[in-house]
Amino acid sequence: MASVTGTYEHSIDAKGRLFIPARLREELGETFYLAMGVDACLAIYPQATWDQFTERFAALPISESKAMRSFFANAVKCVPDSQGRVNLPQRLRNYASLTKDVVIIGVHNRAEIWDAATWKKSEDEMTPEKMTALLSKLGM
Repeated sequence: MASVTGTYEHSIDAKGRLFIPARLREELGETFYLAMGVDACLAIYPQATWDQFTERFAALPISESKAMRSFFANAVKCVPDSQGRVNLPQRLRNYASLTKDVVIIGVHNRAEIWDAATWKKSEDEMTPEKMTALLSKLGM
């Protein structure tokens, strides 16, 4: 699987559909999964990443796996339509405070969908010093 990268700005239409750019669809594959993300966003997992995730989940004791009910109950399998759009269920849009303008970002093994204003604020807070600190954590 190729690394998921890039930043894409789009809008959710009146029917709750979001266009997934062709390049991003190539990286994600024909089928992918939409779920609650960490922070106030939605995560898009390619099939291979989703499979790894569910394997780890299956290995958990039932007492620990109960906490993941909401995650799986709200996840949806996505196959883009002929125009490259997927439906974002209302409950997931509410979770991530998505209304109209969104930013889709690549994050190595997944993509994330952010409210455009929320993402802009996060991007505006990035400085060269913060980037240096982040890269040093990776040993770079």
